[in-house]
Amino acid sequence: MARPKPPPRVVLTNSADECEAQFYEALQTGDLERLMALWSDDEDVVCVHPGGGRVIGPAAIRASFEAIFAQNPVPVQPEQVRRVQTHELAVHHLAERVTVLTPQGTQTAWALATNVYIKTVLGWRLVAHHASPGHLGEPPDTAGETPSTLH
Repeated sequence: MARPKPPPRVVLTNSADECEAQFYEALQTGDLERLMALWSDDEDVVCVHPGGGRVIGPAAIRASFEAIFAQNPVPVQPEQVRRVQTHELAVHHLAERVTVLTPQGTQTAWALATNVYIKTVLGWRLVAHHASPGHLGEPPDTAGETPSTLH
């Protein structure tokens, strides 16, 4: 007889920063339940992994992280966070430092990420995570500089 599925974990977050910190801790430890508890349950939530396509909806996002965690947790550190926030919406753009052990030794890779949070009755929840491959070296912090290329 199959064991009943446990109820979803509820994680209360008091700020978008707290939600983000818990998101990256869940990635680092491979804690799928905690990671998914930080997402909004809205069917339009979206996740884009570096170099990947759009993953839409909680079930699809869960499946994508299950596949990632089946390999290993993600040794990622958020850095250079830039924030725009209102009372109910926060957008964070940051550099993600990913450290991996290769046959050549420890290597650092970078991704550039945008995380979008909304305030709910359960606190702040993630509604979008979009990470793109970044620079080979540490990404420059170009705050206040004029961009050299436009979208």
